[in-house]
Amino acid sequence: MTKTTTEIGKELSEALNPGMEDALDARYGHLLPGMAEGVVDFAYGRQYARPELPLRERYIATIAALTALGGQTKPQLKVNISGGRKAGLSQKEIAEVIWQMSLYGGFPSAINALNAALEVFDEEEAVAGS
Repeated sequence: MTKTTTEIGKELSEALNPGMEDALDARYGHLLPGMAEGVVDFAYGRQYARPELPLRERYIATIAALTALGGQTKPQLKVNISGGRKAGLSQKEIAEVIWQMSLYGGFPSAINALNAALEVFDEEEAVAGS
């Protein structure tokens, strides 16, 4: 039996960002019913799950884009840095991707993104230490 993109997306989003769909639904579901499932289906089931580009490289592209877009993307950047770590990116690789974007998004955007990355890395260390 072939899985739907929603089923594929749910599996992938739970592996990379556990509880994300529930969190989106709790926050926005009363305003936008189905929004959380739509994000899971489209972002994870139809984009991140595509076989032509490995998940690790998709996270490099995503972190780069969110960095270049600037500080307003901090919540999404943190989620994707965390996902990138689960997809195999090292802290230094993430830092290099972010710093490369200083050429395109500017130094303030890159520094803000580095600060977001440090928050994610600190959270990882806190979880590992408990």
